[in-house]
Amino acid sequence: MSIKINARETNVKIGKNPGFYYVMTPELYIALTKDKVIKEAALRSGVSKGVMQACWDAAGEVIKAWATEGHSVAIPGLGTMRFTVRAKAVANVNDVKTGLIKSRRIVFTPDTDLKEELQATAIQITCYDRDGNIVKRVTSADGGVVEDPDENNSLTPDPSPNGEGNDSLTPDPSPNGEGNENQGGNDDGADED
Repeated sequence: MSIKINARETNVKIGKNPGFYYVMTPELYIALTKDKVIKEAALRSGVSKGVMQACWDAAGEVIKAWATEGHSVAIPGLGTMRFTVRAKAVANVNDVKTGLIKSRRIVFTPDTDLKEELQATAIQITCYDRDGNIVKRVTSADGGVVEDPDENNSLTPDPSPNGEGNDSLTPDPSPNGEGNENQGGNDDGADED
């Protein structure tokens, strides 16, 4: 199993250096329905779907009731959840009122085991240019470690059988640091202008 990431060349118009950048987002699969989750949980636990449905509904009601009372509620195997608010701060106690609350939020904190599982999951990145064409693929076949080009000046090499076709990116030395990266298509190793 691996996490699939799409890196799309996108025109970023905010920040100090607007321009085209590869923006990474996870590739989302279809949302699994409650029914499918209950059916799979029943199958894995050896109980009937009806019993699992009753347990699922009861656990949901308990979590909702306790969380709205101000408790941080454990969700077995996943982590904890709690409700919180986003509110404006005021200097004077006489100005405190419910109207300062801008939103009510749910905060989820994953268990250590879940975070470790995520960290150990391999990553596959597919890079798309602004026209939607695939221009590069990066796979971490090493338990989820993706090299940071800022730390060791390399990216994951192309996994060809003989180590040929290393499509490493060479950053543009221009002062504004925008785009213009060599994407490995040059046979003589020289940067194109």
